[in-house]
Amino acid sequence: MAESEGVTTSAVANSNRTHISQSKNGVNGSDKPHKSVVIFDCRPERHDALGHKYAFYTRGIRGERLRYVVDMSSLSENLQQGNTLHLLQTEDQILPVATKEHIVFLPHYDTLVQSGMYEYYASEGQNSLPYAFAELIDNALSATSHNTGVRTIDIRLLFDESLGKHAVVIMDNGCGMTSKQLNNWAVYRLSKFSRESGMFSSDHAGYVRPDPVARSLNSDISYFGVGGKQAVFYIGQSTRMITKPAGSPDVHELIISKEEFERKERNKEDIYSGFIRNRKMADSSHVRDDEERFLHGLIAEEVGKDICSPTACEKSWSNDCTYVDGIVEGILRYHPFLYDRETYPEDPYSCKEKDDDSIVLNQARGKRPIFECFWNGRLIPYTTVSEFDWCAWPKKTGTVPAECYSRFSGVLFTNDRFQVSTNKLTFMDLELQLKNKETLFTRIVNGQEQRVKIHKEFHQWLKTCHEKWDKQVKFRGFKRTITRTDVTTKKMQSPWATFSSIEWDGRAYKAGQYVKSQKTQPIFFGSVIQFLLYGDHEGDVYATGGQVQVAMEPKALYDDIKTIPISKIDRVITNAAIKKSIDDELAKLPDKLKVTWPEGNPWTQNDVRPAGTPLGPLHVEILNKKGESISRIPSAMQNTTRKALSIELKVVWHSPNGDVETNSHIAAHSAKWAFWFRTMENLNKLGKYTLHLNTILNVNESNATVWAGNRLPNHTLDFSITEGSAERFVVGTVNTLLHVGVPFHIPLELLDEYGHPARPPPNLKPLLELVLPGLKQDSQTLKISLLPGNPDSLKVKQEDPITVENGTSVSFDVEVHDVAGNVTAHPKLIISCQLQGIPGSTSMVAVDCSNTGAGTLVLKPITFKNIAGDQTVKATFDIPSQKSVAPVQRDLRVVPSTRVSRLEVYSQEDEDSLVDSMVLRDKEKIDWTAGDLLENLHYRLYDERGRVVPLSEEMARRIKVNWAADVSVEELAQGKLPNVPVPTLVKEEHFYQVSYMEELVSVDTSFTIVPRPDEPKHMKATLSESTVRMGEVLSGKIFLQLTDQYGNKTQMLTATCVDSLAVDAEGLDKASLVFTWQESTHSMLVTGVRFNPGFPGIRELNFTWRDFAEHVTIKLTAGVPAQLKLVDGPQEVGIKLRGIQTPFLLQLFDEWGNPSPDQRVVVTLKTSTPALKVSHFPLRSFNKKPIHGPAVKLTIIPDPNKPVKLVVEYNTNSVFPAGGTLTVFSVSVVSEEGSTIKNLNPANMSMLLWKGEPSGTSRPPSGVSYGTPRVDKVIPDHVGKYTIQFVLCVDKTKGLWSHQYVINVVPNDPVKLAPDLQPPTPVVVNNNVLDSRTLVEDMSLKLMDMYNNSAGLELSGKVVVTIKSSKGSSDKNLPLFEGKVKSLQFSLANGEAQITVSGNLFIMENSPGQDGNEYVLLFRPSVPGYGPKNPLAAFELPFRFYNDVENRKQMSELTKKKDQLKQTVDIYRSLFDTNRQLITELSSRCSISNVLQNWLFGFISQKTADAEKMKLQTRRVCAMPDPFRGNLDVLGKIGHLALVEDDDVATVISWHLLGDIDCVVTMTTAAARKIYDDTQGKQQVMPLDTFLVWDLPLPHIRNGQDSFRPIGNPVFARDLLIFPENAENCHIVFGNLLGDTILTDDLDSANHYRKGVVQSKVPCPTLLTRQGDRIRSNGKFGGLQNKAPPIERLRGQVFGAPLPKDYHTFMGQIDLLQQYRLAMEKSRQVQEDFDSHMQYLKSPEMVQKEEEMDEQEKQLKDIETKLGTLDKAGESSGMVTKRTRRKLLKQDY
Repeated sequence: MAESEGVTTSAVANSNRTHISQSKNGVNGSDKPHKSVVIFDCRPERHDALGHKYAFYTRGIRGERLRYVVDMSSLSENLQQGNTLHLLQTEDQILPVATKEHIVFLPHYDTLVQSGMYEYYASEGQNSLPYAFAELIDNALSATSHNTGVRTIDIRLLFDESLGKHAVVIMDNGCGMTSKQLNNWAVYRLSKFSRESGMFSSDHAGYVRPDPVARSLNSDISYFGVGGKQAVFYIGQSTRMITKPAGSPDVHELIISKEEFERKERNKEDIYSGFIRNRKMADSSHVRDDEERFLHGLIAEEVGKDICSPTACEKSWSNDCTYVDGIVEGILRYHPFLYDRETYPEDPYSCKEKDDDSIVLNQARGKRPIFECFWNGRLIPYTTVSEFDWCAWPKKTGTVPAECYSRFSGVLFTNDRFQVSTNKLTFMDLELQLKNKETLFTRIVNGQEQRVKIHKEFHQWLKTCHEKWDKQVKFRGFKRTITRTDVTTKKMQSPWATFSSIEWDGRAYKAGQYVKSQKTQPIFFGSVIQFLLYGDHEGDVYATGGQVQVAMEPKALYDDIKTIPISKIDRVITNAAIKKSIDDELAKLPDKLKVTWPEGNPWTQNDVRPAGTPLGPLHVEILNKKGESISRIPSAMQNTTRKALSIELKVVWHSPNGDVETNSHIAAHSAKWAFWFRTMENLNKLGKYTLHLNTILNVNESNATVWAGNRLPNHTLDFSITEGSAERFVVGTVNTLLHVGVPFHIPLELLDEYGHPARPPPNLKPLLELVLPGLKQDSQTLKISLLPGNPDSLKVKQEDPITVENGTSVSFDVEVHDVAGNVTAHPKLIISCQLQGIPGSTSMVAVDCSNTGAGTLVLKPITFKNIAGDQTVKATFDIPSQKSVAPVQRDLRVVPSTRVSRLEVYSQEDEDSLVDSMVLRDKEKIDWTAGDLLENLHYRLYDERGRVVPLSEEMARRIKVNWAADVSVEELAQGKLPNVPVPTLVKEEHFYQVSYMEELVSVDTSFTIVPRPDEPKHMKATLSESTVRMGEVLSGKIFLQLTDQYGNKTQMLTATCVDSLAVDAEGLDKASLVFTWQESTHSMLVTGVRFNPGFPGIRELNFTWRDFAEHVTIKLTAGVPAQLKLVDGPQEVGIKLRGIQTPFLLQLFDEWGNPSPDQRVVVTLKTSTPALKVSHFPLRSFNKKPIHGPAVKLTIIPDPNKPVKLVVEYNTNSVFPAGGTLTVFSVSVVSEEGSTIKNLNPANMSMLLWKGEPSGTSRPPSGVSYGTPRVDKVIPDHVGKYTIQFVLCVDKTKGLWSHQYVINVVPNDPVKLAPDLQPPTPVVVNNNVLDSRTLVEDMSLKLMDMYNNSAGLELSGKVVVTIKSSKGSSDKNLPLFEGKVKSLQFSLANGEAQITVSGNLFIMENSPGQDGNEYVLLFRPSVPGYGPKNPLAAFELPFRFYNDVENRKQMSELTKKKDQLKQTVDIYRSLFDTNRQLITELSSRCSISNVLQNWLFGFISQKTADAEKMKLQTRRVCAMPDPFRGNLDVLGKIGHLALVEDDDVATVISWHLLGDIDCVVTMTTAAARKIYDDTQGKQQVMPLDTFLVWDLPLPHIRNGQDSFRPIGNPVFARDLLIFPENAENCHIVFGNLLGDTILTDDLDSANHYRKGVVQSKVPCPTLLTRQGDRIRSNGKFGGLQNKAPPIERLRGQVFGAPLPKDYHTFMGQIDLLQQYRLAMEKSRQVQEDFDSHMQYLKSPEMVQKEEEMDEQEKQLKDIETKLGTLDKAGESSGMVTKRTRRKLLKQDY
């Protein structure tokens, strides 16, 4: 600024960013660039102040019309084209006249870049990405809408990093765009109606609406000029449009990117300007960025194509709705019901599961809308039309069932006359327009409109669909309506209509028919009893479902009835299959007995046996129809005990005098021999016998022979016993008179063993032995039958040599001979054959020849592995049980087979060559170039002799390879294998296998390919850190390697390469770069990357070595924060204590003036007085260095009317007896300034009382009632602890809560003696039986107050028991107790007396007393201190006295019935009293809830949003994984158990516990051991049950006094931890980990503290400081091991930060508001309950209960009349009503 002629000139320039236009023709012919500005002369002597336009240069402004000179050396940088300057006398001069200032306001480029993000996230964007793609496809559809041929739209997703950045490409073959049309496309919100030139020409901005087509499918959906831009910037950060108009040789290309916008903004260039590149086809020379290498391939595809905009980023029912040229075409679809299910498509977003057992089927569509909506053929997903009035749910029943209205869906097709949102996700007002009264609906049939009444037409269409397509169940043969008690839901128990048959899916089912269930547990068979349908029905009806009662079959196994839905009847199974299954079940039951004779000699029916013949032994089995042996009755249910069966044997002798049972046995089942009966040898009496074998079942300790109505299996054997074989004889009398030569007889009598006359044996020839010496034939010949002898030799029919092919079997015929060569049989005659000479085989076969003496031995296939020639095998045959028989051997010659035994793979370069270039050995590893093909592979098959097996197509089909799925059979038949692709990555070794399989042969060979790197193709840079601060060196390292085309590292680099490596970047400080050769990895290491000060942003770091180049992106951020400036906020403000409404807006800057985003710098507000409190602001510093900030003056005004605290006063020594009156609670409300607020409405104060301990929070638990405090509040009746809390309703949004006070309700004064439970009325008989004379066996009597609370625990005394007459008059004939005493005494201790039978509480024998009279046992307490003035009521127990036992029994029954009736009447009375009390309570709760409704206000959503926003704020978290947390007895890792608020404290404590922070803490040692075993000892564990707990004060505190005055705020480190969960256990954990570790402010204060503690002769624990220093317990500090590193170097192993305190405040407020809202909801619920309960009291059921109570009271009176003891009406029940209690309270107080 310069002075001229005494005038001061001030230039104020506008700094709006606008385009700068410069000219080389300056003023006075100067070549200096100049700009235009407007100057207003506003000096006082000027009155016009007109603005004149002048040019200015870098040095100043010269005006010719006005005399002034302005020095612009300091302003030229800020002045822009068109700025306005004012000439002023002084800086604070007032403008004399109004002036105009030129400004420019262009929208920020975020309007375009962020538009898609807002549109898609704001429009219910759960699935927003598909709709963004749809916008790009819409453009392609519009571009191809006029194609005469095929319309092609190609979508490509490019994620191959080797081709550059990720990209989305959409290509079409449409009409293309000219450069002007491309320019119009780039303009945001330039719709097709307002473009200057388009593909249409009309009077409406160059746009002509296409001709109407069916359903508006015209592809005219590229509409508003916003969708494409929104979509590309939602998907990515830039877009490249490449287009070629039809018939044009040029290609137009346009790029729009966020990066370009940011660059123009930095360079102060025009944001919304650019260039369209016009080039020839397939020319990609302008693409030089490696990140867009994929464009070369795309541009190369342009040849021969007309491309347009490749963008990187039903039976129908229709209706027309005409609304201002708007046309809507619709389709209705009917989804029929098919027998047992709805066919309406399920809602994919519904998570509800269907209930197959539901009685009433759910509606098909449910609450979903009917119509989906399309716009010009595009689905508008977020707009649906629920219904129209003509297709809505009917209000009354019609000819069409109501459920049919939920079985149709529809689609509406609209044209562009209906407005949609710019993102095409929502219609504006479609439903309102369609439901307009002027809307006309027509039906279209075969393309012709029919004007009809839509209600009637729709109803007819729906009826036709129902009758034609719905398939329902027809119920026939109505029988009656029943009530089902098996249904759990009471309202569904009635009515149920029963039917005898149904028709379902073309089949008929009727009662008695067999059916099978499906989808039941378990599946069962049965016969139909009846069919059930819920509702009132008569006659034949149709329904969508019902139930069927089935009697389970077979009834012998299942005696049960099942009721299942009809849909669970198996309709596929046939009756024959069902009957077969039932028969199979019946076949499990016992059917017959199988009797065998283990030792042979079986007895047959009507067999005749000689006397003494042994019968047995018998082996009996119980068989079912399947022939299976069983021993128990099969059970129908699983896991139930089956009943065991036994066999009963009886032998009956039919003697002349009657039947005599000679044998009787019962055999139980044995797992070894089933049912076994030993030999019976007592059958020696002649006559007929019968053997009975019966199956018996032990049922109810009796042997039953019948089960399920059927006789169990039995067996009968009839036989006869005759005389036995002659054993001896008796010689009869021989005539003594003999004559020579006269024959004579010798009479002989033959007898059996038992003396029965026996017949002579057949062919009996008595032999009279005479010796006749001298005869020539002096001997006789005895003829006998000879059987074969014992085994002597073994014969094998097959002779040597025997030839066998490898892999086949052979058989041998063998015989056993005796010594004479005869084939002989013998028990246990088993011949075995053992083969010798087969490696690894010890197989042996055997054959049993016990019955025939001969057999055939079939050997297993003989197999030699890798057989090369003939092999000899010896077969040895022997009989193991006959050691005397010599073994026999045969030689077997095994020859190789002709089957395939080996597969060989080889490589053959030339098919005609006879020499293999390479043969691949099995499991060979092959080194091959990565990504190459292993070609010319062949294979051969060899048999066991090594001969090549000729190939055929059938054999080729059995060849399998694991690297190709589709293999040519023709090539395999020629021996060719498919080419093997080598993996592209070096580390990926791949296993390849070729196999051949047939029925008995499986051979294979395999090899492994190890890829090796290809030639170097690219340079690859790897960096661990991509962000660096200005002025600092990049912390991460950059490694450079050469890779092949697949990214595999090569070994081409050498140590000399670092000399030729070049690095370049904008603002790079090359002096700090360091290049290092890494021999171990063959790579180059680059360190020391640093940038010179400048603007923050992205820096491209380019590396070049020879022909290889690579670049990485480095983000340069602002430097270390060094300045703090106040951007906005209150200056000097007077505030009340509520706080400052205007926030302070502060900004951090580095030393070069760049805004710093560093979040580690926190700001605090320091106040000049302690009265001003500031929350949520820690220390203001960065790396322990303070940053100075601005100061603001505030004036604090406390609010005397704002309540902040409730003060409650009451007599804490008060006693609270049950039912008494509460003591006076004085509640004061304290304001901000500390005074008591007087002018408060008492109605706003409420007192809450609940039973139990305090809730632990500021609010009571849910469900606590509210009330206004009164001095006559009644203390609860029941003893126990109660909690009282007061709340002040401040306004509709919050309340002020007091502390919670616990009162102990104690029993009131004792007034009576009573039992816990009322005992039954005793009945005694005067006889000699003690039990009949017992009055009370066991009873406990206690002293109680008037509310039945046990009282008088400190009282002792006695209880005197006497007998009195129930009539109240003196009776000399009163019964006496045992021992002829009139009274008994029992001790009373601690207010309780035990009455037992041992106390002689029974009447004496022959006791006086009147028969049938009622007497009363009087239990009177005698307690010191209680007399006539304050007596204790006695307990009276009436009893009956009888002299007659029969009379006593009868009266005892009457008394028992009386007690039962009295108990029932009491229950009824209690029920009605409870209902009346419930009505009163509900009425009061309704009124209370109505009051609470006024407390609710609409701040819940606002508070919730604020809390969620606060919860999502960035804060420190522990990044360690914790996979064990949540397991049984596991707390988690130590780093996750605690939170620390201060960053410095969190850093130093985390570092101090770094060795333990990842340790897992468990509750038990067993849980710790399990984690140790599961991780193989790698995971640290710490069980909680091994910890020692202690809690000591700080070392400088001794006997409650400080031994010295510490500095630095010492505190235990464990006390700074916050435990969000398991606080008690976490205190123990960190008490052991940190122990007595102390935290101070800095190192000096820590040394001062240690010095003071040691001087007090007390050991000093480890000290930590907030600055990160540590002093060990031995005094050592300093060095890296005692200095905490920065928090970043802890790598997430740090304790997290808690949520802000305001968050918990908000959550408390939200909780309170939620309680208020719940009160309103409960109010409505209580009103509904009240109405429902009133309706229930008037229901027939309750009326019937009242009638039943009256009837039972009448019966009770009749019984009491019979007993002669009519009770007095209104006798007290011992309960004190609330009204009586209030009267007593008024008398006492």
